[in-house]
Amino acid sequence: MQVSVTRDVFRLAQVFTISRGSRTQAQVLTVTVSDGAHQGRGECVPYARYGETLDSVSAQIEGAAVTDRAALYALPAGAARNALDCALWDLEAKHAGCRVWELAGLPKPGPEITAYTLSLDTPEAMQAQAAKNAFRPLLKIKLGTPDDMARLEAVRAGAPKSTIIVDANEGWSAEIYADLAPHLLRLGVALVEQPLPAGEDEALLGMDRPVPVCADESCHDRASLAALKGKYDVVNIKLDKTGGLTEALELRRAAEAQGYRVMVGCMVGSSLAMAPATLVAQGAMVTDLDGPLLLAEDRDTPLTFDSAGVHPPAPDLWG
Repeated sequence: MQVSVTRDVFRLAQVFTISRGSRTQAQVLTVTVSDGAHQGRGECVPYARYGETLDSVSAQIEGAAVTDRAALYALPAGAARNALDCALWDLEAKHAGCRVWELAGLPKPGPEITAYTLSLDTPEAMQAQAAKNAFRPLLKIKLGTPDDMARLEAVRAGAPKSTIIVDANEGWSAEIYADLAPHLLRLGVALVEQPLPAGEDEALLGMDRPVPVCADESCHDRASLAALKGKYDVVNIKLDKTGGLTEALELRRAAEAQGYRVMVGCMVGSSLAMAPATLVAQGAMVTDLDGPLLLAEDRDTPLTFDSAGVHPPAPDLWG
C-alpha cells in the first residue's frame, strides 16, 4: 500500500474569527492511498487545540501501518487517522465499484440543510453578516466573550426568521452561561455548543439547560461518552476528532443509543473533508458542514450546496 501526504492551502472568502483567534486560510493535509490499481483520498485539518500541527500529523500519517481500517485504531483519534480512514473507504469503494454508503450498509444519502457560520466580530458587523445571510434557514454564530449579549441581539435583528445556533468555543464561564441562558431561549436559539471549557464542564451538572447544550471539545469518540452524562443533550461529531468515518458512524450509533441527539460538524476545510461527513449527517438534529462555503477556492468537483442543503459527493470527489 502506497501512502502519500501533501499540504494544501485554500484561501478563505473573508477573515474567520472564533474566541481562540482568526485565520485567512485553511491549511489541510491531503492523503492518497494507492494499491497500484486504484487510489483513495482523504483530507484532515490538524487542530492546535488538540496539540496537532501540520508537521506532527504528517509524521503520524507517514509512520502509520496502513493495511486496513481496523489497523488504523493503533493511531489515536484525531486528524491523521481521519485522513487515512477516509482514504481507505474511498479506495474500497473504487475496488468494489460501488459507493461508500453501500459498503457501510447505509441508506442512500440525500441533501441536508446545513448551518452557515458567522464569525466573531462586533455586534454591528455581525448584524450585517446576519442580514446578508438572512435567506439561509440555519445560522451558526461564533461567540465566547463576556460581552456576547449585544451580538446575540444584533444577529437576531439581522436575521429575524433564521434558526440560530450558538458556538461559544469554550469561551464562557459558568456564571456567564447562566446569565445568558434565559436570553438564548428568548431569542429563539435552538442549540448552544460547548459553553464551558472541556476541563471545567462539571459545572453543567444540575445546571438549568433551557436550550439544548452540545458537547464539542468535550466529545471526541465513543470513549468520551461516559463523561458527558448529565451535562449535555447533544454531541457534535467531527471526523477530525473521531479519527475518521469508521469511528464517526460508531459514535453516532452509541450516542443515540444513550439518548443523545446528534450534530455533525467540521473544521474549516474543503469539500473533500466534508464529503464523508455527509453520510454521518443523514437525519441529524443539526448539520454544520459549511466549510466549503467559507472558502474562496475549493476542490475540483466540489460538493453542491443549494436550497435543499449540502448534497452527498459525486464519485469524482470521494466515495
